[in-house]
Amino acid sequence: MNWYLDVLKKYAVFSGRARRKEFWMYTLFNFIALVVVSIIDSVIGTSPLLYSVYALAVFLPGLGVAIRRLHDTGRSGWWLLISIIPLVGLIILIVFLASDGEQQQNAHGPNPKLAPAY
Repeated sequence: MNWYLDVLKKYAVFSGRARRKEFWMYTLFNFIALVVVSIIDSVIGTSPLLYSVYALAVFLPGLGVAIRRLHDTGRSGWWLLISIIPLVGLIILIVFLASDGEQQQNAHGPNPKLAPAY
């Protein structure tokens, strides 16, 4: 749960780097939250109001963590646009997001794996 909250605390931060674990744990918790909100939305009969509000609220943090994840692999955040290409673009993006980050400091900052724990 801390991975999800840490991303939300960096609401619109697009600089720096994000570890694979940070990105994928955020994605997992966000998916679970979207399913729960969707179920609640349909039970109380406001579909798709709550779902849309939640999805809009987490759009910027999700975009930010994806860009920071690409930065960790040494790529620009503009690589997110490759997902516009049907099927192949999404597969390439998933490979980029699942790749290990650069071990040394890159143009986007120091390796987040070597950062001190708080």
